[in-house]
Amino acid sequence: MTTVAAMLAARAEDDGPGVLEEGGSWTWRQAVAEGAARGALARSLLRDRRPHIGVLLPNGHEYLFWLNGAALAGAAVVGINPTRRGEALAADVRATDCALIVTDAEGAALLEGLDLGVEAEDVLVVGSSPYEEALARLAAGPEAAALVAKAGEVREDALFLLIFTSGTTGVPKAVKCTQGRLAGIAEVAAPGYGYTADDVCYCPMPLFHGNALMALWGPTVKVGATLAVRPRFSASAFLDDVRRFGATKFSYVGKAIAYILATPERPDDADNTLRSAFGTEASVRDRDRFRARFGCYLIEGYGQSEGGAAVNPVLGMPKGALGKPVGGVDLAVISPETGAPCPPAVFDHEGRLLNAGEAIGEIVNRSGRGSFEGYYRRDDAEAERLRQGWYWTGDLGYVDGDGFFYFAGRTGDWLRVDSENFAAGPVEGVLSRNPALAVTAVYPVPDTASGAGDQVMVALEMVPGHTFDPDAFAGWLAAQPDLGPKWIPRFVRVSASLPQTATGKVTKVGLRAEAWACDEPVWWRPLDSTELRFVPLTEADRAVLAEGLAANGRPPVGAPGSR
Repeated sequence: MTTVAAMLAARAEDDGPGVLEEGGSWTWRQAVAEGAARGALARSLLRDRRPHIGVLLPNGHEYLFWLNGAALAGAAVVGINPTRRGEALAADVRATDCALIVTDAEGAALLEGLDLGVEAEDVLVVGSSPYEEALARLAAGPEAAALVAKAGEVREDALFLLIFTSGTTGVPKAVKCTQGRLAGIAEVAAPGYGYTADDVCYCPMPLFHGNALMALWGPTVKVGATLAVRPRFSASAFLDDVRRFGATKFSYVGKAIAYILATPERPDDADNTLRSAFGTEASVRDRDRFRARFGCYLIEGYGQSEGGAAVNPVLGMPKGALGKPVGGVDLAVISPETGAPCPPAVFDHEGRLLNAGEAIGEIVNRSGRGSFEGYYRRDDAEAERLRQGWYWTGDLGYVDGDGFFYFAGRTGDWLRVDSENFAAGPVEGVLSRNPALAVTAVYPVPDTASGAGDQVMVALEMVPGHTFDPDAFAGWLAAQPDLGPKWIPRFVRVSASLPQTATGKVTKVGLRAEAWACDEPVWWRPLDSTELRFVPLTEADRAVLAEGLAANGRPPVGAPGSR
């Protein structure tokens, strides 16, 4: 194993292309030198304080140079999520003990007036005169050069990253990642996914997230490939960026692939330089469509920023599978009711899951914590992950008789309808086959006719050019042989734009809270209806549903606009 600092020092005399963005380019030699100047600046300001540097910046050369600088200085980058606001944003900064914050004018406006626990003079604003003058003084000085020369002295166990979890199911937690762990990931991922020095690796995912750092940035540094960045993910600009940079690889997560596929097709879409991409949570249908349209293979894997469990693809695995556990780890799917392993998945001749109710459970590493290094100042959350000496991923899955694993959603995605438990993931998998739907989110809402249990609600984003046709949708649902009767949605919300994290993961917390009391069109199957038919939900219907909740002692659902 090595360190990120050592990987960067190995690039210090590399005159090959290192960083590309619209309007600028830097060789690796320049990128390392720029990083060393920022590392020296951090050292001069931090003095004896905890070396945690909050970075609130869009993707770009400054973010990359601060990653380089922190690594060389033995400091830790705290990736601050710019989609957080107000007290939630301030709480993230305080929870990670940031001593410095690096931001731009836009980020400084977000931070203004917040109780950050950081002095005003320790908020560095990129582009300001004090910032640029300080960097200019240090760029050619001995302090910066010494950081590169002494990179070998940085310890493997030095904290390098605090990566916030996505927050799709609760308050984000800061995952600890040391220099040795990230370097180890890069050493495995670079050859495993075919990274070479000739690759141009496009990074549309935010650099404060584990996907961009572990699946793309680290391997790129390891082999000396070129990293191309844009400030924020844009589905409409994706192909233009690929062509501008000559990108050969990229990484993705969440619904990014679905949003790219929802853009208008062009006759020359396949005329591009892409060869492969690595990511998570793209549906089988979307992977096939992406390859057919853009000529690019999507390689799906399973892993977490925490590092407690991982599944890698293997040759000859069934369609839709993630692969098998890495390194002989004892990975299992555990029933939430019995605590025992779930029975193997059973499929029909077309690969459709037949026993979802029995086969789906939580993915658990029974070998221990894996490479999970803990959460920063969250012993409670860490203990929850490590119950019984096992690592509980919080993700749902199933495994077939040959040991291949499949993803089925988050543990927060369980539904219980008429005493039947099932996960949202397989329902979303069925819905993803509908060609008129761009993105779907399935989630439980209260059953107004009982004091317990759920009804199924789905929020849909339509493919551009399509409108929701309730009769056609009902007919399509009826024709799906693997859609269980309890899985059929009771409510359908047609959304202009589903709420999502900065990485493109749909966040269901607000959707569940609003339920049918939202300010977007909702269609439903009335509770007394035996037909598979959807009708518009009226204000009178909402009043009856509210009365049902109150009569059964259940709390009311959210008000319109409460997302």
